Amino acid sequence: MNTHLLLTTEEMGRADARAVELGVPSLTLMENAGRAVADAAWAHLQAGDKVAVLCGPGNNGGDGFVAARLLAERGCDVTVALLGDREALKGDAAANAERWTGNVVPLTDLRVLDGVKVIIDAIFGAGLTRDLEGAAAEAVSAANDMRRHGATVIAVDVPTGLDGNTGAERGIALLADQTVTFACLKPGHVLMPGRKLCGRVSVADIGIPDDVLREVGSGAYALDNSNATALARWFPWREVDGHKYDHGHAVVVSGPAFQSGAARMAARGALRIGAGLVTVASPPSALPENAAHLTAVMLKPCPDARALSEILSDTRKNAVLIGPGAGVGAETAEMVLAALGSGAAVVLDADALTSFAASEAENSTVAFGFTSKSEAVTHGPQALFDAIRAKPDRPVVLTPHAGEFKRLFPDLADRRSKIVCARAAADRSGAVVILKGADTVIATPQGIAAVNINAPPWLSTAGSGDVLAGIVAGLLAQMTRLEDDADVSQLAAVMAVWLHGQCANLLGPGLIAEDLPEILPEVLTELWHLHEQEDAGT
Repeated sequence: MNTHLLLTTEEMGRADARAVELGVPSLTLMENAGRAVADAAWAHLQAGDKVAVLCGPGNNGGDGFVAARLLAERGCDVTVALLGDREALKGDAAANAERWTGNVVPLTDLRVLDGVKVIIDAIFGAGLTRDLEGAAAEAVSAANDMRRHGATVIAVDVPTGLDGNTGAERGIALLADQTVTFACLKPGHVLMPGRKLCGRVSVADIGIPDDVLREVGSGAYALDNSNATALARWFPWREVDGHKYDHGHAVVVSGPAFQSGAARMAARGALRIGAGLVTVASPPSALPENAAHLTAVMLKPCPDARALSEILSDTRKNAVLIGPGAGVGAETAEMVLAALGSGAAVVLDADALTSFAASEAENSTVAFGFTSKSEAVTHGPQALFDAIRAKPDRPVVLTPHAGEFKRLFPDLADRRSKIVCARAAADRSGAVVILKGADTVIATPQGIAAVNINAPPWLSTAGSGDVLAGIVAGLLAQMTRLEDDADVSQLAAVMAVWLHGQCANLLGPGLIAEDLPEILPEVLTELWHLHEQEDAGT
């Protein structure tokens, strides 16, 4: 099994078929799946306890029949409630229904739920693509009621009513205490609201070889604390003979007076993550307040796009962040284009993205700062994407939340799958996209996608995204100096999102954005210990 890989339902179907081609009997796969479900249920049961197994007409129902048989053999009082006729079952599901000699009632007979200790939901699996209705919807509603009254609900593959590809709720969905899935995770397990509906998810090995899973997968994976060792390996740790100039110089563009705090938080994040030097490029109106707050972070006057180009002409300043508190409009757009015209890695957040919003692009042609009128550009999405693609080897990371994403990619925002949205945006823009939220997705133009699942809910506080953008910029300042073939924009984005979530986990409830950079040393120390252990071979 592979606990990081994410397979769509279509890919999982191909994996099942390929495993059978390689000699794993399909009945064995179903037997192993049902046994994993029975084992999960048995942890909440003892002989004599009442169990209801809700079975659908497909292979998910076949898994349920296996679980019912095994739990009955252990002494439980098990009843199967079936959607449809038993005679209509086909293939392996029919074979396992034949092996079940206990009670079978129609799914419409909701008395099956009376007094149950455990409910096993095997009605529909991850392939559901339509809204629930009729008997299935009524059974899900009744099971949810029983859960509120103390019954434990265990879902087979995914809770019924959950779209396994998108995480969307199809009309009504079961709220599970635990979900047992097979071979690997599906996108619906990690995308909201699916992650909430699934409860605790366990991945069972049912006999599909890992090579098969990798072969059919499209390069999507889950990012959680089990990735820590790999991240420790890639982190740009300082060498014993290193100095600050070996670790890059990040520039953070500040907003005007009374809008400069976001840039300072981002700069603090860039400094704490290890950038050798950090400078805030500040408009004149914000110089006094920035000077009053900044100590280790340097300060540079930056009134316009021309000044930013001059600052970035010093190639030692190798990463730049624009967006936090910058203000929306042509001036910010010109700053972005100036940054993209430099040789520095670029992180674009917040106002830097909205300044290129599609809704503001119509009939909006303005001169690009110090260029001639003949060089005027349209500040719409395509102008941004063209500027990114003009230097394809230069790392660029976009960090939109859902609202900013919709303004920049209005035709992509309504697609059901957040993974599909982020991948399409990365492909169109030529940049790595961090589509933020409770289920943050990182996607690359090459189609690699990661869904972060280590971030706790208390991370949703004002300014946390600014700190994240600063962490990305600080990592890029260090990692653009790597001499291998690593995709530094992808590495920096994945590492930053994971570290951001881990900081929030350590801080706990009550955190504010200013806390995040200050807890980074503790998180990095834990990561360093993993790095040392790996180097030592322990």
